[in-house]
Amino acid sequence: MNNGRGDRNVLVTACLIGMLLPHAAFAEEKDPEEAVSLAPVVVTATRTEKEIAAAPGSVSVVTHKEIEQRNIQTLGQALATTPGLYYNSSGKGLMGTMSSVSMRGMADDKRVLFLLDGAVPLNDAYSGGVGYQLQSVEDISQIEVVKGPFSSLYGGNAMGGVVNILTRMPEQREVTAKVGYGSSWERGTALDDLTKLYLSYGDKFSNDLSVFTSFGHKTTNGYAAGMNVQTRNPAVSGLTGAIPTTSNSGVPAYLIGDTGDNTWQDDQFTLKAAYDLSSTTKADLSFRRSTYEWEYDMPHTFLRNGAGVPVWSYGTVRESSFLAGDGGKEQNIYSGSLETEWAKTIAKLTVGYIDVDSNWGITKGTTATRNGGTGSISETPSSTLSTDLQFTIPLPANNILTAGGSYRAGEAHNQEHGLSNWRNEDSKTSLTYESKGEDRTYALFAQDEIGILENLTGYLGFREDWWQTSDGHVSVPGASGYTLDYDARDASSFSPKAALVFVPFKATTLRTSVGKAFRAPTTYDLYRTWTSSSGITYASNPDLKPETVTSWDGGIEQGLWQGMTVKATYFENHMDDLIYRRTVLATRQEAINAGKASSQGVELEATQKFALGLSVFANYTYTDSEVEENAANPASVGKQLMQVPTHLFNAGASLEQGPFTVSLTGRYIGKRYGSDTNSDVVDGVYTSYDPCTLVDTKVAYKLTQNAEISVSVDNLLDEDYYAYYQGTGRSFFTELTWRY
Repeated sequence: MNNGRGDRNVLVTACLIGMLLPHAAFAEEKDPEEAVSLAPVVVTATRTEKEIAAAPGSVSVVTHKEIEQRNIQTLGQALATTPGLYYNSSGKGLMGTMSSVSMRGMADDKRVLFLLDGAVPLNDAYSGGVGYQLQSVEDISQIEVVKGPFSSLYGGNAMGGVVNILTRMPEQREVTAKVGYGSSWERGTALDDLTKLYLSYGDKFSNDLSVFTSFGHKTTNGYAAGMNVQTRNPAVSGLTGAIPTTSNSGVPAYLIGDTGDNTWQDDQFTLKAAYDLSSTTKADLSFRRSTYEWEYDMPHTFLRNGAGVPVWSYGTVRESSFLAGDGGKEQNIYSGSLETEWAKTIAKLTVGYIDVDSNWGITKGTTATRNGGTGSISETPSSTLSTDLQFTIPLPANNILTAGGSYRAGEAHNQEHGLSNWRNEDSKTSLTYESKGEDRTYALFAQDEIGILENLTGYLGFREDWWQTSDGHVSVPGASGYTLDYDARDASSFSPKAALVFVPFKATTLRTSVGKAFRAPTTYDLYRTWTSSSGITYASNPDLKPETVTSWDGGIEQGLWQGMTVKATYFENHMDDLIYRRTVLATRQEAINAGKASSQGVELEATQKFALGLSVFANYTYTDSEVEENAANPASVGKQLMQVPTHLFNAGASLEQGPFTVSLTGRYIGKRYGSDTNSDVVDGVYTSYDPCTLVDTKVAYKLTQNAEISVSVDNLLDEDYYAYYQGTGRSFFTELTWRY
């Protein structure tokens, strides 16, 4: 258990960040104008370019420079210090395939819309999830995080907000090469032998054609994050070596070993081209291929018999409890856009196609051993086609109309086969389960930006989405099996939104907004039924309705003095028809629309940019969330929503002096729950979600005009915590970068 280390480390973090300030005081003074940077321009909040202070919503921006200043390896890590957003990495760092975000009390990626370059949805067609490892962070120019309901502009999934990942295009020839190596401070407590390679080339020819290509590769020997915890006492069988612990609800238990080192490899390839057909027309095309794969080395047992011989089973505990299966994913993204201007009207057409051609995972059988035995493999290829047509039309009386339509079609096909050898994914036997389905969404949207006064702007928008699902199919082969085919279904959702932005003084912005958003059930929700290794069947429901949320927020952004900005936002969300699982039998749970919930809270932010190369930021998010109604599990009523921490605090500083760049970032994550009844109250044990303080630092030095070396230390204070899995301990990473 943590025994108060989190509170102590918060204080240490603040002190460490404060230590950077004196260094700036003795730095050579610069022209104050050099410290003034242009205000960030964002597109996500309105689908048109706006300065961040004029946007009708709470917007946070992560820049390419900020990513470079920190030891960022994945998209999720880049988002981790964003106010109002909690990034749950499941404690495994870049290996966390179950990573997700919650935004303003709405948990899981399926309730946050992720976009690539403004128009291509990244939430997959199967579960609505996002692969955080499927994008080279070096390719990112800017990440825009817009909080609040944005279905009026973007449709489904945008309940908590929108994360828009904008990728780079060169303005001149550029070549970048990176090589890096890192490992845990104490072997076996974090990502051991993490190696990285990144190469990119970009150029712009004749002011018309731009090209960019990159390749990224990472691999690590990982560490043993998965634990084998049993409630049966090994001492009853005369065995020693077990470590007494508890379950996350306080039931006595015994740690008897682990599932072995979780190794990892990922690769990303990008090819982009943009061409200016004329002074008013431009087009671009891109292709991205991303893959990752994980494996497990041999497990470890702590148990010994009287002769000191390792023991792998006792009583009803089998050797298979020490085992975990391999898996992987391959994804291709094709996208293109065409934008033109005619008579001051801008039209933009975007087409994207995401092909998840491989998404697999192995489960060992109950009688499996380290050397083999039966198992199963689940494979779920999926694809998503999206098109978006947008018109931006200036109207009389200081009005700007943004209108258009979109179409999205997704399909997913899950199959499970037996394996004669669970350690070999190619040893397939008969088909044991199959489910598949398709969905389509047609939409029309419009938003009017109204210049009410010179310093007062209003926004009125709406979107109508027509959603339908078809070709639903579930099959269990065999004499006692069954086959079910489901009729097509459809539903519609009207998503309105209104906002006001008032600028009473040059440095003051007041904004408020109210809106409604929705999320249609995924193919997983509708058709995927599966049985866990513990014998519980989790049943889908083809009759599920979309989830909805009605939200409002209000806030102020105030510039206090040169380089200093503070923000404060209050928000409320009221969610209906949330999808929960109802317990029908001890061995069966079914998905139903059973939930009502609410969340409200505040986001506080402060940033200071000095004229001495020093930048400091801090933000705090308080979220009070509650389940208000849940027929699936009445015991959850009045409890905190799952994976929604009440308190989040982030702070950091970066200093640029001559050839040196130093950054220090601290994050405090409050208690959150993995159970809807909040029964997982014990911290410091396997599967718990502990309050924790994580501090990271990076020091970079320019060796020459083109070469830079950096050293990073993550989890500087070596915080001991669980985020379901054992969290990564202190680790270092050294990187050499060459740019031309």
